[in-house]
Amino acid sequence: MDFKSSDTIPGPRTEDHLPHTAEAAVKIVIVGGFGVGKTTMVGSVSEIKPLTTEETMTQAGVGVDDNYGSETKTATTVAMDFGRISITDQLVLYLFGTPGQERFWFLWNGLFEGALGAVVLVDTRRLEVSFDVMGRLEERGVPFVVAVNTFPDGPRHSTEELRTALDLSKDIPIIECDARRRASSRDVLMTLLRFLHSLAVEKAPV
Repeated sequence: MDFKSSDTIPGPRTEDHLPHTAEAAVKIVIVGGFGVGKTTMVGSVSEIKPLTTEETMTQAGVGVDDNYGSETKTATTVAMDFGRISITDQLVLYLFGTPGQERFWFLWNGLFEGALGAVVLVDTRRLEVSFDVMGRLEERGVPFVVAVNTFPDGPRHSTEELRTALDLSKDIPIIECDARRRASSRDVLMTLLRFLHSLAVEKAPV
């Protein structure tokens, strides 16, 4: 999914410093397999110019990285993507996109530190690459929602079919999205925040 075709925020991006009204900042990670649209999502929704660590793909990845569905991809994230979005005047989300290739997964542990929750971005053409991703989040106790990035040539499945295929419990939200569109990516983040709120309510003492 080409970042260049993503939505752009009208007018100049905001300054990098936090708004003076901000009272809370939350770290969110966006994870998923190679080429599922993590960099695109961060870029489409960030209110500041996103920081990316994309490098030109080289022969080192041939036979190692699964690029099915991303054969035209020429660059890849090797460390992280970073962006920021203000949900309200008081609440700011810091977004960290992880590298997708398995050979860079050793970087994930540091990115997961302090994360309140995660978005698992899924490509229906390659559902199998999501299992290790979700397993790592479960091991670290990071709550997550699943966002199905709707590629034009990707097969469509019902929510229940996806829940069964991904072996997800009934309480984990699944939402379709177009990572190129700011409103769609923001809806995913709002779904995650509502899910995190529901978990906090469940844990609150009566």
